[in-house]
Amino acid sequence: MNLPLIAFYAFAAILLFAALRVITARNPVHAALWLVLAFFTAAATWLLLYAEFLAITLVLVYVGAVMVLFLFVVMMLDINFDKLREGFWGHVPLAAIVGALMAFEMVLVVGSREFGGDSVASPGAPPPGHSNTKELGRLIYTDYVFPFELAAVVLLVAIVAAIALTLRQRKESRYQDPTEQLAATRAGRLKIVKMAAEREPPATPPEAGA
Repeated sequence: MNLPLIAFYAFAAILLFAALRVITARNPVHAALWLVLAFFTAAATWLLLYAEFLAITLVLVYVGAVMVLFLFVVMMLDINFDKLREGFWGHVPLAAIVGALMAFEMVLVVGSREFGGDSVASPGAPPPGHSNTKELGRLIYTDYVFPFELAAVVLLVAIVAAIALTLRQRKESRYQDPTEQLAATRAGRLKIVKMAAEREPPATPPEAGA
């Protein structure tokens, strides 16, 4: 057993433990921090597979942006997590069935010859000057361009649906109307009022003998 294989098993064990702690931690902030550890460990696993671009993307996008957003939302919102946990054990049978199906599918994928069985040789380290970023871009925009565009459309529909579901019109809030702003004229915004000039009253002369 060589060093890369030992590192892979170590990272895999840490990743599984961190993922388990994400769903079992009672404190949501602790769960988010365990998720950060899971992302870092997954990035280390990508490095073992010579996919440096995917590893740094996972750290920058998910750890540097998404998890920071999660932490801000969790710490700023006053959520009653005890009420949310009510009825948790009632969903365990369905969750166990779904988890078993996902595990069965992953076993089928990993054990297939196309994925990399015993008959397929390991690619090993890439040759000098090889760029996994360039290779990834070539595969996405040539062989997998249709699934890539389909995924982009699905994400766009999800964004629009999320905005439509969370949009609320409040009467006390003020909204900008671009039509009214573009139709604004000088006569409607500026009004000149002419007023008569005010004159100071003449000073009264002092009385004699005063």
